[in-house]
Amino acid sequence: MASQLGIPMELIVEARRNPVRVPVALISFGVLSAAALALIIFKAPAGIFLHLHGSTPAYLCYSVLGAVVVFGLAVAPFGYWVVPCDVDGWHDAGKTVLWVSILPLVLVLALGGLAFLK
Repeated sequence: MASQLGIPMELIVEARRNPVRVPVALISFGVLSAAALALIIFKAPAGIFLHLHGSTPAYLCYSVLGAVVVFGLAVAPFGYWVVPCDVDGWHDAGKTVLWVSILPLVLVLALGGLAFLK
């Protein structure tokens, strides 16, 4: 699924073993998470949000996507400026942020991220 979005799974595996690959993986995940902004702008809430009544589900969808965008905009600079300064020292922190950044990717896919691949 992630390889369809432009992030090869080999990048994640290499980042786990090779500290030099962690910044590249973090920047890739940060940019992909920040791409959730396109969902906010171009796609109305769908899926489970259609069956719920009122405007609260739409606000919930947009707030989750907004949080994912903010998280992506924080992960990419972390991978660009912080981790490359001391790759060996920041390897564990970089891996932790990388694995935590998979959750927002799953949220974006669940809220309609695959609709842009059609």
